[in-house]
Amino acid sequence: MTQEKIDQLKAELSDLQKVTIAGLAKRIDDARQMGDLSENAEYHAAREDMAWAQSRVKEIVAILGNAEVITVAQTSGKSVEIGATIIVESNKVKKEYTIVGAQEADPLCGRISNESPLGKAFLGRKNGDRVVVHLPKGEQEYKILEIK
Repeated sequence: MTQEKIDQLKAELSDLQKVTIAGLAKRIDDARQMGDLSENAEYHAAREDMAWAQSRVKEIVAILGNAEVITVAQTSGKSVEIGATIIVESNKVKKEYTIVGAQEADPLCGRISNESPLGKAFLGRKNGDRVVVHLPKGEQEYKILEIK
């Protein structure tokens, strides 16, 4: 994943640990002081929120523990790799995609996952290659025009 995404995850982790979980702990404490916990909706909601926040912290720690930084400079430009930006043509329409890890995928912004059908089909290909991709809407042919 890119350094930018790692930085975003670190910021989210810090916010969760320093702000969110502390705020939820206070909500739980305040709700406890209201009395009977068995019918205290605020208490149960705060506990559920706390469980989600703690689960997200564990998830981010695991992601960061396994993350490998990919920079554009690491891509060779000779073949499509994670981190590469490619320009392709399909049905006389040019599109630009950046191949990223699953955590960073945002198809609306042209960032496609290396695990998606389209991303998998492009990996390892070279300039000028024609790629046929089996998508839910049917077969689509792409021609790789440029690898950046």
